[in-house]
Amino acid sequence: MARYDIAVVGGGVNGCGIARDAAGRGHSVLLAEKSDLGGATSSASTKLIHGGLRYLEYYEIHLVREALIEREVLLAAAPHIIWPLRFVLPHHSGLRAAWVLRLGLFVYDHLGGRKLLPSTRALDLRRDAAGVPLRQEFTRGFEYSDCWVEDSRLVILNAIDAAERGAEIRVGARVAAAQRVGECWQLRLEDTTTGAAETVEAGVLVNAAGPWAGALGSQALGLDHPTHIRLVKGSHIVVQRLFEHDRAYIFQNADGRIVFAIPFERDFTLIGTTEEDYRGDPDQARISEAEIAYLCRAVSGYFRVPVSPEQVVWSFSGVRPLYDDGASEAKAATREYVFELDGGAGAPALLNVIGGKITTFRRLAEAALERIAPFLPARGRPWTAEAPLPGGDFPADGFDALVGDIAASYPFLVPAHARRLARAYGTRAGEMLNGARAPADLGRVFGADLTEREVVWLMTREWARCAADVVWRRSKLGLRMSAAEIAELDAFVTARGAPVPSAAAG
Repeated sequence: MARYDIAVVGGGVNGCGIARDAAGRGHSVLLAEKSDLGGATSSASTKLIHGGLRYLEYYEIHLVREALIEREVLLAAAPHIIWPLRFVLPHHSGLRAAWVLRLGLFVYDHLGGRKLLPSTRALDLRRDAAGVPLRQEFTRGFEYSDCWVEDSRLVILNAIDAAERGAEIRVGARVAAAQRVGECWQLRLEDTTTGAAETVEAGVLVNAAGPWAGALGSQALGLDHPTHIRLVKGSHIVVQRLFEHDRAYIFQNADGRIVFAIPFERDFTLIGTTEEDYRGDPDQARISEAEIAYLCRAVSGYFRVPVSPEQVVWSFSGVRPLYDDGASEAKAATREYVFELDGGAGAPALLNVIGGKITTFRRLAEAALERIAPFLPARGRPWTAEAPLPGGDFPADGFDALVGDIAASYPFLVPAHARRLARAYGTRAGEMLNGARAPADLGRVFGADLTEREVVWLMTREWARCAADVVWRRSKLGLRMSAAEIAELDAFVTARGAPVPSAAAG
């Protein structure tokens, strides 16, 4: 029976971040994910690395400061999938006063030791390009910095790094049961495709199952006390591009919430998010007609040309597992991460991971390792603060140079294709393209610019097992492919079968 120092349940950003950190310290690690890495909450974010400007109103100073510090740590670690983004905040005369916005942005600029990102500036929207798509009554505003992230790829890169450092990543492995036996946990893993079962042991069990963490505790682990989780659904819509510049908007609303409108995949605009309490199976979370109408109405209050539900080309929903702090409204529930530790005095430890923001996943992982350290053999120290993620070993301002290198090395690639591969794989794009001298060397084209070479790479290096894994999580090429093309891709992936990625392959 295989035995590990740590078993992590859940392949979202928190689970993969913990597995990466632990493996890098020398621990033996197993990560079990029942579906796809980043297949739920972590791929349904607003895709921002940000401090959370609005959390200042709820006096979440520690959360905002930690997140602001992490912006630049993560930007340096993965500049291919994370990059600076400027946000335009129009002043709405009927809502927060201009001096309140100015004060909040001053604090936001200085709370986290900003070094790389530019500071806030005031805008005259009558003269600035950012004012062109807005209604005439919005004449002034502010512009500040945060970062964009390819959220699904952030999860994948953490899993790759974890595997290369010795962790075992099991995708399609459901934890059917777990029990304490002596000084270790015994976990029964079931393959969700074949039904094959296996029992493994672990010294410490980390429950990072996200919105399923409560159900895992009560069903698979047999715990008789509740896990303090509040499920909150957030939904987003995507429409054709609404404006020509490359900045994003943050819009205030009369209900106290904010909605973003963000440039997305060159030709689209991402609009979100909603927040409403959720009850039910997180796998079944879907955007409602009411949420679509809410998002369209929110941005139509600012744009000259209204946005209607008929313009929506794609939507997605995710369920956030927030710590239940008793807040009366979903929008006010804390985004702080919380740990619940169960065990000790000879009993193997269980760490329940609750809440958190994608921005603070790395710090969450460090804190989780600190909490379970007394139950583990002595290993290495924290190390992730200065370590690049796979493909991110180039300067934060060096992305255009990287694109140029890829284009020069593979001149048969059209510029947009070279740029997309640089965004997805960073310095490892050349490894994926190695030996190609002409388009034919990349094999069949499934649609958009997705080639057989890339699909096989995603299957053998990144745990992709179906078309959705490829076109909606490891990329967003589903926006540019037809249903028939995606079906043909699915048939190809199914027929080929996906080998299990290994550290040696990475």
